[in-house]
Amino acid sequence: MTRTREFLFIFITCMAQFLSLGALNQTVAPVMVLAKYFNIEDYGTLSWFSASYSMSVGTFILPAGRLGDMYGHKRIYLIGWLWFAIWSLITGFSYVSGVIMFSTCRAFQGIGPALLVPNAVALIGRTLPSGQKRMIGFACFAACGPTGAATGAVFAALLADLAWWPWSFWILAVVCVIMMALAFVILPNDNIRVLEEKGAPKPKFDYWGTITGVSGLVLINFALNQAPLVTWMNPYIGTLLGVGCLFMAAFIYVELYATDYPLIPIRGLQKDAVFALTCIAAGWGSHGIWAYYLYLFLEHLRGHSALLTSAETSPVAITGICFALSTVWLMNRIGVSWVMFLSMTFFMLGSLLLATMPMHQTYWAQTFISILIMPGAMNLSYPAATMLMSSALPKDKQGIAASLVSTMVNYSISCGLGFAGSIDRYVTEAEAGRRGYHGGPPPPLSDTRDQIQDIRLVGFRAAYWFSVVLGALGMGIAGVFIIVCQRRKRTGSRHDTEYADDEISSTGQGL
Repeated sequence: MTRTREFLFIFITCMAQFLSLGALNQTVAPVMVLAKYFNIEDYGTLSWFSASYSMSVGTFILPAGRLGDMYGHKRIYLIGWLWFAIWSLITGFSYVSGVIMFSTCRAFQGIGPALLVPNAVALIGRTLPSGQKRMIGFACFAACGPTGAATGAVFAALLADLAWWPWSFWILAVVCVIMMALAFVILPNDNIRVLEEKGAPKPKFDYWGTITGVSGLVLINFALNQAPLVTWMNPYIGTLLGVGCLFMAAFIYVELYATDYPLIPIRGLQKDAVFALTCIAAGWGSHGIWAYYLYLFLEHLRGHSALLTSAETSPVAITGICFALSTVWLMNRIGVSWVMFLSMTFFMLGSLLLATMPMHQTYWAQTFISILIMPGAMNLSYPAATMLMSSALPKDKQGIAASLVSTMVNYSISCGLGFAGSIDRYVTEAEAGRRGYHGGPPPPLSDTRDQIQDIRLVGFRAAYWFSVVLGALGMGIAGVFIIVCQRRKRTGSRHDTEYADDEISSTGQGL
């Protein structure tokens, strides 16, 4: 491709990540506006607006990558834009319905990015040559995460405060249609027929793996995010969680023994890939808590408007781009294991700053610093893990490589919110009892007395400390990863995780 075509190619693939994160913040930035519109009086119901979207993205990414490998990544990519547009339009019109309908539409809306993100990453992995160009493509893709999140937050807050919140969904639907048209023109056609003519076996769809995996992931995630709303004492929560675990056990059995074309090549995953995916799960679970409770803290406890809050979090776009573009240099200098450890450190520090933040402290102290460093966590971990998975699997399995990382990112966000919601609720109830407010669920959100806000702050801090623990867990896993890589170096063996030093220097110039 010419340089102009390469630029357009990277732009149209990166828009999948940009709008995916932007759509997530459609209900995070105006969270209190939505609470007032739907008459919601508890955090558990509010979290579903974001958790249902992330649940669908994280769950349906698994089969989406395989569909791209089978039928062409461009084809599935175009279908993803169409689905995203239709359900964004429907979600906007769900204002006439209740909370359940709105959360359900958000879940269906999330299937669109699930089709888009892994196939966009696969297109980058299959189209750009191995080495610096591919790493630049992945770095730009990662940079669009915080940039899209900040942009989505600003526009959603702007429309919610100054116009009407459904307009953010309707405008997104129009943008998705435009992106679909551009993708049809810009993206190269898939060479599925060429591969078939050369005798390459056509991948088959893993139906049993999809049924068991999707069912298990949905049931587990539903139980985790419903528990803060109805408490763990409700019998159906434990039942759903147990059935979901059984489905996941069946999924692992199917992937290991019952299919020749697994959704996840468990047997073929190298130790380094497992380390990277585990780090991603811990780190991005921490990030979901950090983002959601930051908006709640600023809007509900400090009383800031949605527009002001989105302005306060907008620096993530600038620092996010800087961190993402530095990934190529860092991986070339220190290797993927140290890059992963650095990103996990940022996850932990960003949450630690908010966990210890006083109620009425100035924004320019801990809040601002946390917002500055958290994009380093996101934009160093995602391209490092994606590049590792892309290098570990052949070209015909790039959809699977993209699915694994994206599944871990989005599913961990949703599960992290579920765990944090339970911690928040139980700690808040215990603190209310200690201060003399006996019995019943937490106070309604409309009660903003100083005493009640102080009680809520204790619950928020408990959720943030859980986020700190997840970040620290990621640091520990990354530390073990570093030790393994150092031992491998001392024994003189070469491995894919050390590709950066050799491949970048041996390839052509960047874009």
